[in-house]
Amino acid sequence: MVRDSARQVVTKRLVLALLAYAAIAVLAIRTLDDPRVRGVTLAILAMFAVKTWVRRKDVMHPDGESGSDQ
Repeated sequence: MVRDSARQVVTKRLVLALLAYAAIAVLAIRTLDDPRVRGVTLAILAMFAVKTWVRRKDVMHPDGESGSDQ
C-alpha cells in the first residue's frame, strides 16, 4: 500500500518535471530569436529531460528490483 502511494508520487513528479521541460521549451521557441541560441537551449533542455527519464527507474526501484520476476 505504501509502496504504491510512493510510486504514484514519483510518477506525478516525473510527469510534472517533463511538463515543466516542455513549457520551458515552448517559451524558448517563442522568445529566443537567434536560431543558434534557441538550438543550444533546446539541446540542454533535451539533455535534462533525457536524464530525468533515465533516472526514473533508479528512483522507482532503489533496491535494484525491476518489478518482474526473472
